[in-house]
Amino acid sequence: MSAISIRLPDSLHRLARDIARQDQVSMNQFIASAVAEKVSALATEQYLNERAARGSPDKFRAALAQVPDTDAPTFDR
Repeated sequence: MSAISIRLPDSLHRLARDIARQDQVSMNQFIASAVAEKVSALATEQYLNERAARGSPDKFRAALAQVPDTDAPTFDR
């Protein structure tokens, strides 16, 4: 584990502390979860952008052409 020191505006610190209390977690756990959430979102965005860059409209159309041309069931409309 690594230890870091961060500076937060007082208002943000108060909000984070209040939310951590409501969730019954420590500030350390709350901040670690927030950082993990942000890192995950950015990594996912990067992954999707890389996948999109490899995409091909022609391959998409070819895959779509293999889908049967039928009406959706009533429950799925």
